[in-house]
Amino acid sequence: MAGAATLTAGLAGCAGDSLEKSGGGGGSAASGRGTLVIGSASFTESKVLAEIYAGLLKDAGYSTSIKTVDARELYEPALEKGQIDVVPEYAATLAEFLNKKQNGKDAPPVASADPAVTVKALRKLAEPRGLAVLDPGRAVDQNAFAVTADFAEEHQLTTLSDLGRAKEPVRLAAGDECRARPFCAPGLRSVYGIDVTAIDPLEVGSTQAKQAVRNGKDQMVLTTTTDGTLEQFGLVVLDDDKNLQNSDNVLPVVNARKAGSRQVVEALGKLNKVLTTDDLTDLNKKVDAERLKPADVAARYLKEKRLLRK
Repeated sequence: MAGAATLTAGLAGCAGDSLEKSGGGGGSAASGRGTLVIGSASFTESKVLAEIYAGLLKDAGYSTSIKTVDARELYEPALEKGQIDVVPEYAATLAEFLNKKQNGKDAPPVASADPAVTVKALRKLAEPRGLAVLDPGRAVDQNAFAVTADFAEEHQLTTLSDLGRAKEPVRLAAGDECRARPFCAPGLRSVYGIDVTAIDPLEVGSTQAKQAVRNGKDQMVLTTTTDGTLEQFGLVVLDDDKNLQNSDNVLPVVNARKAGSRQVVEALGKLNKVLTTDDLTDLNKKVDAERLKPADVAARYLKEKRLLRK
């Protein structure tokens, strides 16, 4: 999701016509500064952030459109090529993605729990690819692991360390990639000593995954810290007390040539002053639990926070 966004399945290709174009963000607005294409991954939070970016850029005088692409493996090359101009991203996840892309799948990690160190490493990897990493804000969306409130109470769990000490076997609802990703099953075993017996491939934080935990088929679900629907499934997040997850602060990444101007930086920078992790959770809840449209949720947030001039 955060970092979890990397676990989604990809589309067939990344040519311009293969990118799914969607409405929102005032795409047909008149503009004296040109048109910018905002990329969005296919999960709720990315869609809402893309709509917020579109609203801020429209207010700054740009025409905007939004293209939705399932996986980072597809939208990141499109960003380099200028088929997409702006994308909401996550510092640590993108840093490790580019690290492995450049240095191989076994490259030593460059991200950490320190946001300043992580963003510095990300910029070093992004700039040679023609990408500009804008400043991160306070909002963070990290991978998280949740169990039912009843399971947590029964075994006296508040942290992942507690679960490791409990020696309870755990069947984990997650994406299939969890088997190999260091922040997922391997990390749960090596860092926390958790007995992960199996992976139930139900995707990251999906309704089916959370239902499987609520119904007792699985004991834990991989989700994100900004999941707005956990309460309705009776789930609680166990604290990552040993910092298995890296610093995944939300930040914009742009094609430097097409969208690296001071006007774009200033427009998107407005969001950093107000957006918090709790805000992200609430925005996700409005879409996933209350069934509002991402564009409407974004528009209301921009108005409530007085981020628009007009």
